[in-house]
Amino acid sequence: MYSNKVLETFANPRNVGEISDADGVGTVGNAGCGDIMKVYLKIENDIIIDAKFKTFGCAAAIASSSTATEMIKGLSLDDALKIKNADVVEKLEGLPPQKIHCSVLAEEAIAAAIEDYRAKKA
Repeated sequence: MYSNKVLETFANPRNVGEISDADGVGTVGNAGCGDIMKVYLKIENDIIIDAKFKTFGCAAAIASSSTATEMIKGLSLDDALKIKNADVVEKLEGLPPQKIHCSVLAEEAIAAAIEDYRAKKA
């Protein structure tokens, strides 16, 4: 069902936790499956210098969160917004069709955290 990459990432997720003084925080959820994803960003000069997550969900949700936060570290905010769920799925070497929504949550949580940062800054 899951690729070896998903299973390995789920078993050893990176960036789990909170950033107490986060510059942007985004929380999204999927009512259908109950997954909830919260992404914390530390930003300097519009560059993401750190990203962490807390996710309540299945293996695919946790693996998607971990992978997405790894992918955006070091990127500008605009480049981070270009990361789409299909990019996360590709990094994970695939997700079952019924689990694609987990990668969508990762994309949405990043966008929500960036939106939060920009709203605070404005």
